Amino acid sequence: MISCADKNASFDVDKNLKYSHEQIKKTISEIDSSQMLPRNILSDQKHWNMVPVEISEWTAGFWPGILWYDYENTKDAHVLDYATHYTDLLHPLTKLPAYDHDLGFQIFCSYGNAYRLTGNEQYKQIILNAADTLATLFNDKVGTILSWPREVEPRNWPHNTIMDNMMNLEMLYWAAKKGGNKSLADIATKHAETTMNHHFREDGGNYHVAVYDTITGDFIKGVTHQGYADSTLWARGQAWAIYGYTVVYREPGDKKFLRFAEKVADLYLSRLPEKEYVPFWDFDAPNIPNEPHDASAAAIVASALLELSQLEDNTQKAEEYKLASINMLTELSSDKYQSRDKNPALLLHSVGHWPNKSEVDASINYADYYYIEALTRCKKLLQGLKVTENYKDIEN
Repeated sequence: MISCADKNASFDVDKNLKYSHEQIKKTISEIDSSQMLPRNILSDQKHWNMVPVEISEWTAGFWPGILWYDYENTKDAHVLDYATHYTDLLHPLTKLPAYDHDLGFQIFCSYGNAYRLTGNEQYKQIILNAADTLATLFNDKVGTILSWPREVEPRNWPHNTIMDNMMNLEMLYWAAKKGGNKSLADIATKHAETTMNHHFREDGGNYHVAVYDTITGDFIKGVTHQGYADSTLWARGQAWAIYGYTVVYREPGDKKFLRFAEKVADLYLSRLPEKEYVPFWDFDAPNIPNEPHDASAAAIVASALLELSQLEDNTQKAEEYKLASINMLTELSSDKYQSRDKNPALLLHSVGHWPNKSEVDASINYADYYYIEALTRCKKLLQGLKVTENYKDIEN
């Protein structure tokens, strides 16, 4: 048993990876080699709602990514077949112009993990192409990647950038190191710098959406789209920031990004409910404690903090982040949050889009993706490995 103990708990990562594998096999049994992808299971349902493979489906890469992580941990040839099948389903998306920024979620979570574990050169080229496509949305005058072209006219948002976009920079850095144009890394770093300068309030909390003037490049305003209000702290938005700036520090290695990752992480940790590690969907929602929690935010942060703990130059903060992550995984792995016999997903109680009353208190594929990623990273960390290291290099 691999475990990590603090004064309150002992976390068995192998047990929870085994649980994840059993749940994934339930999903495979339910959907088999579908031409559609599992997206969510609502609170009153027991089976996956399936979505078509479309460029507008921002979550398309998460189910293939889940399968690749499961294969990484189990070496199950049956899972490999399904991981390959569902990754290949996304190939039409790789030949289209940029619909929005979500190419990173769609392609790097699927093809990125596929290449990492197989070394298939065809996968590599697809990722390089996707990075080039994503870069077409970069506005040099503003200094960020456009998020939603479709919202420019109806909302009068000349150039909008959402916090989620921080998650797509990793693909640009990766491509710049793997044979792509070196300018891709410059774009990623400039995006992170501009976002750091304009997308955050003084305390480190972020606006979901930053709107810029395309002529002057000036910041116009910060607003929300999925949080409670423009001035509130939307939990998943803060999770994207923690994960995103951890990656940005890892790549160019500029300490200003480490200090900023600490700032946004420390705010998140300070706002968690007392004796809980899964946040309410918005830290400032008006009916706390009678607001839904968001397991997806906790899973994203748990994964990010494991890496941040390894990148830290402060041993005390490194231990703090590691312990916080383990506590998050412990809570997510409890009977309150694991789906178990309720449905074939890994986790319950995520919130997709509360203002639209969409996917509220649901099982959602991206919560599962970052949960199994965090479990995989936890196992590597406890083995004394870098959390981004490949399992193919490890003797099982």
